[in-house]
Amino acid sequence: MTAVKRKKDEAPPAAPLRSGASLDSGETRAVMLSAVVLAVFLYWIKLILLPFVLAAIVAYICTPLLDWAAARTRWPRILFAIGLFFVLSIIIVAVGAFAVQRIVGEARAIAADLQPMLEHVAREAIGDQPIQIFGRAVSAHAIAESAMERIREWFGQPDQFATLAGYGFLSLMGAFLTLVLLFYFLVSGERVAAGIFWIVPPHRRQLVARIWRRLDPVLLRYFVGVLGVVVYATIAAYIGLGVILGIRHALLLALLTGVLETVPVIGPTAAAVIAGLVSLRTATGIDSILAYALYATLLRLSIDQLVGPVVLGQAAHVHPVLIIFCFLAGGIVLGIPGVILAVPVALVIKSTLATLYGDA
Repeated sequence: MTAVKRKKDEAPPAAPLRSGASLDSGETRAVMLSAVVLAVFLYWIKLILLPFVLAAIVAYICTPLLDWAAARTRWPRILFAIGLFFVLSIIIVAVGAFAVQRIVGEARAIAADLQPMLEHVAREAIGDQPIQIFGRAVSAHAIAESAMERIREWFGQPDQFATLAGYGFLSLMGAFLTLVLLFYFLVSGERVAAGIFWIVPPHRRQLVARIWRRLDPVLLRYFVGVLGVVVYATIAAYIGLGVILGIRHALLLALLTGVLETVPVIGPTAAAVIAGLVSLRTATGIDSILAYALYATLLRLSIDQLVGPVVLGQAAHVHPVLIIFCFLAGGIVLGIPGVILAVPVALVIKSTLATLYGDA
């Protein structure tokens, strides 16, 4: 009787966890340890990471198009991959050559006009009369001359030219490596993905497949949406700055505006400030300043309220504070690749937790 009573008083054994639904403590520790090891590994190879990231993103965006073309025509997918690679290579080289030529011209014009621009900005800040700083009279002209002297000294150092030449060579090699990697990712990206999936333990592959089914459309929408926002911001900025306002160096400022749109909050603010400082050089009065303020407001509203929500969709449903933290953390740890991967990593974590917790 005592034995029977003890059995009745004991709690029934807990139901076993469904395979693919949750992780036990051992597997949780293993996943966390693997994430730390991966982060340390990426940190050590961050100098060579950017070409791989760029090529992988472009190939990932193009994968649905390749799969659709192969399924529609029943031709080998590799033919479309090779054809698309050549098309993309021609477009990238043509646009790159045109952009570099124009940017070099714009940079030379800015360099030639830099001292008057700095003097104009300083005069707008302190006025026409000199101000006293630590008992010394300082004028806008003196501030501009001092800044130009520091710039000349920096470029005049013997090692600076070698440093700039080295960065130029590395950029050229990085562009070539990106094209090579893009070819391999377009042709054999599915095999690379299958190899990554093979690393997952067999009894957890069903869970990973569920996470990926939730993540794939959101991630693809994010990358395509960011590309759309960058293109729109560049074109709209060039029309506003160059065609309507007639600001000098509009092409360079438009490209800068488009690139900085990839960094939420911080990037657009920096682009607006830089373009605003340049516009002060050609401002003829309060009307010009108000016109630029109207342009900046309309551009921001059109991106935040119209273009961004339409092209990003659910991918944009991440809290701005989390996005800023991810960008800053990614930039500190991995540099430019970390900035690019910041939001995708946040989306991966969000989709993983939503799948594990059973959220719809």
